Amino acid sequence: MKTTNGSIERSGFKFHYSIEGSGQPVLIIGSRLYYQRLFAPALREKLQLVFIDHRGFTPPPYEVSDPEELYGLDKMLEDTEAIRKQLGIGKCWVAGHSGHGLMALEYAKRYDHDVYGVMLISTSPSLSTANRALADLHFDTLAEPERIRLFEQNMQELPEKIAAAPENRFVWFNLAQAPKSWYDSSIDAAAFWDGVYVNMPAIDHLWGTVFRDIDISQNLEDFYTPVWLALGKYDFVSGPAEQWNSVSKHFRDLTTEIFEHSAHNPPYEEASLFNEKLLQWMELYD
Repeated sequence: MKTTNGSIERSGFKFHYSIEGSGQPVLIIGSRLYYQRLFAPALREKLQLVFIDHRGFTPPPYEVSDPEELYGLDKMLEDTEAIRKQLGIGKCWVAGHSGHGLMALEYAKRYDHDVYGVMLISTSPSLSTANRALADLHFDTLAEPERIRLFEQNMQELPEKIAAAPENRFVWFNLAQAPKSWYDSSIDAAAFWDGVYVNMPAIDHLWGTVFRDIDISQNLEDFYTPVWLALGKYDFVSGPAEQWNSVSKHFRDLTTEIFEHSAHNPPYEEASLFNEKLLQWMELYD
């Protein structure tokens, strides 16, 4: 398998990237290391996967009092476009998992002439209070007692772990959410986060403000780029598929796929089926 690793410096940030496989390029936004591990190796046999860090996964050049100065969504999208061009990648597919799906969609809206299609994986329409409440209700309704017990135990242990290493609180929180984010509620997901640097001011701004307040229905009137929405039936982090009902009508071309034996991570939890369904959808637009 052909692999290319490197880094690109821009605006004081050093963005690491990995390009793996061959075929049509798919730009995957988020942590390079984390998503290399989430997507099954077999997918590299069909596609060229381009994993890139964003400002949330690389050290900042300096500290700011206003996070919008360094971590506004516009700056993140401009980084992605600059990296795509510097890597010499032409028209491509763009993918985002969880909150990064919101970034992928907004990138595609802005640079639609360079995007074949968008893959939203385990993404909620926003992280608004209402959508978070739906996710909690989804958990309370479907989760079995042992899953609930494990989650409550993890939440009780979380403050002590954060106090010991506050710079890792995003990682600790995600690990504590394993009973909500993995179909196998007992999984130890620490290996996915091994070596991942987290720039907490960026993450706090994205997850606490940008993704909370975003309205993805904006600028969809003339957006004809196809969108594939992949959701796990037991995703207790992003919540149930039903939360998309009120916004799906705004899309010109939206295909939704529900993975019956997945939670928040269908590319890993149902890798073969995920790859099959994804490639079938992509073939519709060849």
